[in-house]
Order: sequence, then structure tokens, then C-alpha cells
Amino acid sequence: MKLLLDTHALLWWLNDSPRLNGKAHDLIGDPENVVYASIVSLWEIAVKARIGKLDADPALIARKAMDGGLELLGILLTHLTTLKSLPDHHRDPFDHLLIAQAIAEDATFVSNDRHAVRYGVRHIACTSSA
Repeated sequence: MKLLLDTHALLWWLNDSPRLNGKAHDLIGDPENVVYASIVSLWEIAVKARIGKLDADPALIARKAMDGGLELLGILLTHLTTLKSLPDHHRDPFDHLLIAQAIAEDATFVSNDRHAVRYGVRHIACTSSA
């Protein structure tokens, strides 16, 4: 199975947060699965760090993700083509591109984004409250 982590799921995984539910934790930790951390998440982290909404270093997060066996997923033309065809169910540009990447890569999106299912992407909620 291929998984693409939403930004919060990536941060929760790397910080071993109890917010990440057991199902998501087990899937991410399963060595049989390919787990992607997107450059889009690192971009989002950098933007939020720059404006003071998050205290994080995207380079350190990328290194920690790759050291932990996650694959870094860049932005490809196929992702942008998929993005262009998505409906506009909400206004988060980072989530839009992550969802487009998941669709284009035939990956399951691990996220608490309540809008994700409206885009037709395979989705796994990463907390029990989602």
C-alpha cells in the first residue's frame, strides 16, 4: 500500500504523538507500505514557521523523515495536472496539492482533513475523532 501523509500526520508520526491513532500508526510503521512525505508539507511547514504559527525546521523534518524510512515526494507535472482538475471544496492550497499528489500517485491520504473524502481520494483518518 502507498500512503501520503498530510502535514499534521507527518509531524505527529515524527514526534510519536499520541494524537495519531493506532490504525494510522500501524500502517505508517508497516515496512511493506511505501510512505511518502511530500515537499508540499515541508513548504507548508516553512510558511507556517516564517509567520510564527509553527516552531519547526523543514530541513530537519525532511532529514528525520528520510532517516525514518519515509520517501520524499516532489511536485511533478502529473500532480499539477491532477490539481487543475480538482473541484474547489475548500480553500487550503496545501491540502489541494497533497490530495492531487495522492490521487496521481494512487496513494491513500492519511489525514484528518474532513474535506478529503469530497475529492474522491482514498483516505484514512489519523485520529479517532476525525
